[in-house]
Amino acid sequence: MSSKEEMAKLIQNYEQKLRCPLCHQAIHVADSSKLVCKNHHAFDLAKQGYVNLLNQPSDSQYDKKLFTSRREIITQTNLYQLLHQKLSEIIANHLKGRSGQILLDAGSGEGSHLEQVTGKQKESLNAGIGIDISKEGVKMAAGKYKSQMWFVADLANLPLIDQSVAVIMNILSPANYQEFKRVLEDDGLVIKVVPRAGYLAELREVLGKKNEQAYDNEKITSLFKEHFHIVDEISLTDQVLLSSEERAHLAQMAPLAWHAEQEEIEQFIERGSEKVTVDLDVLIGKRKLTK
Repeated sequence: MSSKEEMAKLIQNYEQKLRCPLCHQAIHVADSSKLVCKNHHAFDLAKQGYVNLLNQPSDSQYDKKLFTSRREIITQTNLYQLLHQKLSEIIANHLKGRSGQILLDAGSGEGSHLEQVTGKQKESLNAGIGIDISKEGVKMAAGKYKSQMWFVADLANLPLIDQSVAVIMNILSPANYQEFKRVLEDDGLVIKVVPRAGYLAELREVLGKKNEQAYDNEKITSLFKEHFHIVDEISLTDQVLLSSEERAHLAQMAPLAWHAEQEEIEQFIERGSEKVTVDLDVLIGKRKLTK
């Protein structure tokens, strides 16, 4: 069975929770090759096993080289191991004893965060959906991870019906809280991961950002709290030793370094005997229900 056919079969199990991004009508798998709604809007499954639901290409600056480095850091180092363990624990506890649930990774990139989290407790989840506006990222995700559903789509127009998702993960990515609230079940969780002041401090130091005003995530946190009732707020801090090769991948994937001088990048890479800091806040919220 081809990747396209496998994905068509997987999507078919959950197509009742999907909707057309153009007319918002129900959508279904047709001929194991495309998604079609009653208004005849059609979206082909790519050979890698993903569906592009955008009308026109996005202007995302995230390219294949960046996503390759991102995958290397997420899957081949322990930089995000503590985060993945905590997210998996939170989700498993929330879904304990339940079945037929959907976990949405909103801003999934090349898919490794979703795969790492669901891989630790697959028995608790029936479906993982990764959505990103970058076709390159979703294409890579679908090519590597066959047990999830992958869509190129806009977070401002999620291809999901109302109250269809049990858990939304939003890891170091932009968000659209109106859409999150629309698709989230009444008892669903939104888990947003945001950087704290110490996140990748060693990279910031080399790039000359050490003396800039300290990063403060208060505005991001406050906005999240405006939209969701906070269930918990967890701070995670870890330090991980990265090799020179791994540091090169980190510099390639981190927006902090995108406009840096090559000399600065090389200085960071050569400091391979030092640890790199992960410093994150995990915000866990539920919908604010109206009476």
